[in-house]
Amino acid sequence: MTADQDREARLLDVTSHINALAERVHELAERKPRVIVGIAGAPGSGKSTLAAELARRLERQKLSARLVPMDGFHLDNAVLDRRGLRNRKGAPETFDARGFVLLVKRLARGEEVVAPVFDRTRDIAIAGAQLVEAEARVVIVEGNYLLFDEAPWSELARIWDISALLDVPLPELRARLIARWLGHGLSRAAATQRAMHNDVPNAQRVIEHALPADLVLRPAYATSSVQPAARHASD
Repeated sequence: MTADQDREARLLDVTSHINALAERVHELAERKPRVIVGIAGAPGSGKSTLAAELARRLERQKLSARLVPMDGFHLDNAVLDRRGLRNRKGAPETFDARGFVLLVKRLARGEEVVAPVFDRTRDIAIAGAQLVEAEARVVIVEGNYLLFDEAPWSELARIWDISALLDVPLPELRARLIARWLGHGLSRAAATQRAMHNDVPNAQRVIEHALPADLVLRPAYATSSVQPAARHASD
């Protein structure tokens, strides 16, 4: 596949994923005052892009949507240094997982919620940087560990009205993660080292410890790009 063909395939793939998710959201919005969507996947899988495009689609369809990234709950670098976890930043234990779970529960109750936002340029989380109004009909949450089978993350699975898991093969993730660091100005050797030391192990944990999702979203070159999955037992 050429580079142009690959880009075209990804664009078509994102569109099919948005279509599938938007359809589910509209179905639920007819009978619920607020719909909570959880979009999970490994680093480099395309969660942030998909979540942002879904929010834009819903807004155009006159359904108010707010996007809440999990990354706002990164522990501060000073805390990570004290715990000896700075070089593992992005792993499950480097987040305020309990605080994040509590925030999602408040969102599910339909409350107005103030959330932190992660500033990648400064590598810090900014408290109180985002407001999710009580009137917001849809809240789209995206992050690596939204379907992670370890406490306390595992409490989230029963909260999502719709859950989606981006299933990208590990070789493709490796290539994307290296390209991400190259885009930050690192040399090929440094970018590869950075990705393989931390990002790829985190991706493997996400893949190996994923709970079932309502929709499994695969790249266009996979056998099926959108695959329904079993609903939660409580549904």
